[in-house]
Amino acid sequence: MGSLSEEAPDGTQNKPYGIQFLEYVKKSKLSYKTYQAIVLIVTFLAYTSYHAARKTTSIVKSTLDPQSSELGLSLFTWNYTNEPVERSKPSLKLGGGWAPFDASDGTALLGELDLAFLSVYAMGMYCSGHIGDRMDLRIFLTMGMVGTGIFTCLFGVGYWANVHNFYYFLIMQMVAGLFQSTGWPSVVAVVGNWFGKRKRGLIMGIWNAHTSIGNITGSLIAAAMLNYGWVGAERDEDELHSPRKTGEGVTEPLLGSDSELKPSAVGFIQAWKIPGVAIFALCLFFSKLVAYTFLYWLPFYISHTAIDGKYLSSSAAGNLSTLFDVGGVVGGILAGHISDRLGARAITAASFMYCAIPALYFYRSYGQVSLTANIALMLITGMFVNGPYALITTAVSADLGTHSSLKGNSRALATVAAIIDGTGSVGAAIGPLLTGYISAKSWTAVFTMLMGAALIAGLLLTKLVVAEVTAKISESRSQGSATSRRPTA
Repeated sequence: MGSLSEEAPDGTQNKPYGIQFLEYVKKSKLSYKTYQAIVLIVTFLAYTSYHAARKTTSIVKSTLDPQSSELGLSLFTWNYTNEPVERSKPSLKLGGGWAPFDASDGTALLGELDLAFLSVYAMGMYCSGHIGDRMDLRIFLTMGMVGTGIFTCLFGVGYWANVHNFYYFLIMQMVAGLFQSTGWPSVVAVVGNWFGKRKRGLIMGIWNAHTSIGNITGSLIAAAMLNYGWVGAERDEDELHSPRKTGEGVTEPLLGSDSELKPSAVGFIQAWKIPGVAIFALCLFFSKLVAYTFLYWLPFYISHTAIDGKYLSSSAAGNLSTLFDVGGVVGGILAGHISDRLGARAITAASFMYCAIPALYFYRSYGQVSLTANIALMLITGMFVNGPYALITTAVSADLGTHSSLKGNSRALATVAAIIDGTGSVGAAIGPLLTGYISAKSWTAVFTMLMGAALIAGLLLTKLVVAEVTAKISESRSQGSATSRRPTA
């Protein structure tokens, strides 16, 4: 998969079959903008499926854990019970808990599953980025999606096969995490190569809605399938011949010729040395710690917290938790748009992280007052928590992967995206694990941990924020000086 700075081959032998089919139906070659639209749609659907598969375990948790409230089976209605219902002994009966998660350490075991998945995911991310810059991303992405589907299904097979061995579920999660790690470096590299920097924040902010759409889809499908067990049915036309746009560094990764000369891929250590990569990677560590704690534990938290004096059923809690991701969609788009307008990624990300602190506090303190208050505060929290997470993993990663220090070499995108998101995934592994232990004693302590993480994430960007503010002041002064020197008529 290389850059097509030269003319695209006249033949169709190097084009994907889907492209060949579309050109056959249209009876003409596709325009450059059509290729861009196809890339956005295909990668959007691909990563939506990754997150939908990833979300299912968080919905299943409240069924596996013996402390969960009574399982409601209505999908779109809010089912209430006045008190959490005592769980029966482990059996195949839905809602009765599931060994080995029905013991007193069940919550901790679920946290260890999250840790196993996310640890392998984080380590796999570093390797995936390195491999992704060196092979055909279409093949790499396909392998990852197929593997993810297989091992997500195998986790659910534990229900039908009556498996109660913790290590079976642990291994399924670990292998699934390895395949999941192929997704993000691949889709960011493809999209980053097709779009220039000028509107990248807004475009990738909208495109990044796949994360939240995947979470919502996974939650709704998993909640609905709980009826049957805790496994579900589970440019111009001539631009085509000159794919690289001057000054934009846009390439056509779908149509690369095997015979063309390719620049050498950037090494792992060299990618770490790109200005801003290390800082944003560490920031994402804490940002993703917050986001993934919500991803894995929000349905469980809702089902164990009385809202207006009543407890929601497991499926209702899963449905309600999707509103966090709705807020996340708005936050991702808003953060991308603001950062484009300001030309300041660090200022935008830091501002959102600081705003997430009071949002987390109010959600914990007043979310149980009423269902309306819970919904409103959850939307706001999702917006501020997922906004910077979306911005850093998309536009920032793509910006740094095409940094001026690389001198036009686009074969660093997957590696840079993997470094940033891989480091963030370490935080994503630690957050849910700590929550598994801390929540047994106090959910207030969990939220305190999350607020502290959001604060650290914002503070880590201080150096870059100061640099951006200084640059804006200098730019403003230079414009003022130019205006004052202009002779009057």
